[in-house]
Amino acid sequence: MTASSGDGRPGRPLRAKPLRARRPVVDPPPPASDARRPQAIAVADDTPAPDTNEPTAAEIGDAVIFARGLTKRYGTFTAVDNLDLAIRPGEVFGLLGPNGAGKTTTVLMLLGLSEPTEGFARVVGLDPAREPIAVKRRVGYLPDAVGFYGGMTGRDNLRYTARLNGLPRPLAESRIDELLSDVRLTDAADRHVETYSRGMRQRLGIADALVKDPTVLILDEPTIAIDPAGVDEILALLRRLVAEHNLTILLSSHILGQVQSICDRVGFFSAGRIVAQGRLEELRKLAGGGAIAFEVGADGDPAAIEGVLRGVPGVSDVAREPGDRPRWVVHAHHDIAAALTGALSAAGHSIDHLRRRGEDLLEIYRNLVPEERDGRVG
Repeated sequence: MTASSGDGRPGRPLRAKPLRARRPVVDPPPPASDARRPQAIAVADDTPAPDTNEPTAAEIGDAVIFARGLTKRYGTFTAVDNLDLAIRPGEVFGLLGPNGAGKTTTVLMLLGLSEPTEGFARVVGLDPAREPIAVKRRVGYLPDAVGFYGGMTGRDNLRYTARLNGLPRPLAESRIDELLSDVRLTDAADRHVETYSRGMRQRLGIADALVKDPTVLILDEPTIAIDPAGVDEILALLRRLVAEHNLTILLSSHILGQVQSICDRVGFFSAGRIVAQGRLEELRKLAGGGAIAFEVGADGDPAAIEGVLRGVPGVSDVAREPGDRPRWVVHAHHDIAAALTGALSAAGHSIDHLRRRGEDLLEIYRNLVPEERDGRVG
């Protein structure tokens, strides 16, 4: 067969296209079993997987700061070990322990600045490990070493913090004036910070932590390296802030007297663990096993005085202490101070010394924390 060229002339012969063999139609192979199917590649996700052991809302209750089983390890070293903590609104809680006990590590985990190895924390209802920025917006923090721009005034440092936190200028100026007055720095507000004393810097640090109007204030060794007068100023300021603004405060310190003077409850921190926590009265009972001891001194015949003391109802034991002046330690299971005074006076003995042991936080601490684990708290 030929094809016509269109002008009557014969064209080139047509070539038949070779027939290609058709592939047989077969059914697709059955799917491979799960054991032989290629596994999907996991994509890394920065968000921690939810844990079914997370605390429930009922367990947290009204706690502003909550921790359960909070643990931080660095290699084989455990800095914080299985910490349980619950701090209520308007409460001042003191973390008391020597340097290196794990207090600062705990604070950093609560702020979302360090991720726990195990356990859970909630601060104002937020998880610091997952929502650190949100936590920082609602929590004021004063580290042990406050950093300011020395070439800027105190007021300008606070303005800088206000801008970082997105405060409108009029609101920021009003709040800064109020805070400078609160921390007694109004007269020094327009001086360069490099001219401030350590105590003034700490007070400015408290104002800086409060610029964003937080509900929680975390203070890490706020009175370190400050003279006694400066310490008194800062503690008085904190007491006033709690009363006026209903702040919840977590105070980390190794100075017992300061913690005792301001805190509602105290946790004794040692070797990464809270050994005991509670109100002073609760810790006193825990340290004394329920017994109360009084130191008693009085004028008169020692044997007669001891006889009077042993005859006071409620007294369980009387022991004479060595020394030039006669002193006795009287043990009882309830407060018998008034009864001791009355009995000695009725017997004609003038009392020159009466002190209830265990009132001092240092005594309580030493009774509850083994000496070999401590030795650095003062």
